[in-house]
Amino acid sequence: MIDGRPLRVLFVSSEVAPFAKTGGLADVSGALPKALRERGIDVRVVTPLYAGMSWDTHEKLDGALPVPMWWGTARAGVRLGTLPESEVPIYFLEYNRYFDRPYLYGPPGEAYADNVERFAFLSRGALEVAKGLGFVPDVVHANDWQTALVPVYIDTVEWGQPLHAAATVYTIHNLAYQGVTDGGALFVTGLGGEHYNSNELEHFGALNLTKGALQRSTMLTTVSPSYAQEIQTSDFGCGLDGVLQRRKDDLVGILNGIDVATWDPATDRHLPATYARGSFEGKDACKAALQAEAGLPTRGDVPVFAAIGRLTAQKGFDVLASCMQRILAWNLQLVLLGEGDGETQRSFESLAAAHGNKLKAWLGFDEALAHRIEAGADFFVMPSRFEPCGLNQMYSLRYGTLPIVRATGGLRDTVRTYHEATGDGTGFVFENLSPDALANTIGWALSTYYERIAHVRAMRERAMAQDFSWRTAAQAYEQLYVDACHRRHRS
Repeated sequence: MIDGRPLRVLFVSSEVAPFAKTGGLADVSGALPKALRERGIDVRVVTPLYAGMSWDTHEKLDGALPVPMWWGTARAGVRLGTLPESEVPIYFLEYNRYFDRPYLYGPPGEAYADNVERFAFLSRGALEVAKGLGFVPDVVHANDWQTALVPVYIDTVEWGQPLHAAATVYTIHNLAYQGVTDGGALFVTGLGGEHYNSNELEHFGALNLTKGALQRSTMLTTVSPSYAQEIQTSDFGCGLDGVLQRRKDDLVGILNGIDVATWDPATDRHLPATYARGSFEGKDACKAALQAEAGLPTRGDVPVFAAIGRLTAQKGFDVLASCMQRILAWNLQLVLLGEGDGETQRSFESLAAAHGNKLKAWLGFDEALAHRIEAGADFFVMPSRFEPCGLNQMYSLRYGTLPIVRATGGLRDTVRTYHEATGDGTGFVFENLSPDALANTIGWALSTYYERIAHVRAMRERAMAQDFSWRTAAQAYEQLYVDACHRRHRS
């Protein structure tokens, strides 16, 4: 509430699950607005209408929306839908020149050459949607580089207009992606050359959209408290640590939630058997079914380790591959699901061919299989180099599958390391990302399974008792919005 009435929030994102998704940004954008609405906030979402969406299921609003662009006025369509199982309106910005393409951002490993222009259109268009609806938000919430121009536009082209009064919140989901291009491309944003300076959009001789958002937003957030601290350092700041240090009083880390209805072992329709805290017969059945599906020996006495994710250096899969020969010499089984770097994929393919009785590698992605793996495994391995938040470790905890994680970002914030003396903890945490450190931690989990199984069971109970729903995050965002409004009106 603000001034005795519900907060009004315009939420802008380049992808929203289940309509379009390449990563965690879509999950947040599909879940957080629903949790905000449950708190009484009038939140409205704007996103592009991409190829592959079910266009006809969304109501096409009358007329054309004029969106100012560098080359003139784009006349866009707007379609109206709702986020599934909610009353949250979502407005799809329809402009085929920019969004009727096979990929959201470009083919795998590439980016469309006009991405800055495409998402300048989204950022400017989202504000025009609000004006067209007569919706004057208290807060405009932008997400990642694709919408980084939103707070810049509110402070510039909206000067003296109703939207200029709105506070702006900018969430960094992954600072590694900043919307960087040649400085000569500034003109496609529709902004004048006076904004190409080191206090706004210029960064080391390039146009950097994220820097503009960091400089112009009322408040900044990241998707976990630890990541908010990490990005203020040279190791994780991706060249923007100095800017973030200067704005540290305006930077807040709020841990993402997960969809606890979809990810619930007591009701999960993808599982061969369901289970809940205090009764793990169903989990044992899921383990046996997973072993059979993977073509591994069906043995309840052997622990199953799992890994799911993009096979990239960020996720540490290169390090896992380099210590697999050592790990596979032990009495364990491992299943993997993912795709990514060619060399890493080939490494796991080769290992699986040579160790088919211990390792199964599914290359690709299958949502239902991911659920079965989370339920059937005993341990889940996430050796990330950096992890702004991470979702799989929270899925694992909810399914009583103990995470083995590197102490970074959201992994540090969600997994408490095991203490042999007391049996306390919810998983196994290590600091340095090296083949030895990772192998030693997996070995530590393995020995705990064989020598202190009572501790493993107690950790499972403790892990499943935690609440990772979006309710907690939504409450924190509501308070952040109120604070942002107060700051905006004081400035």
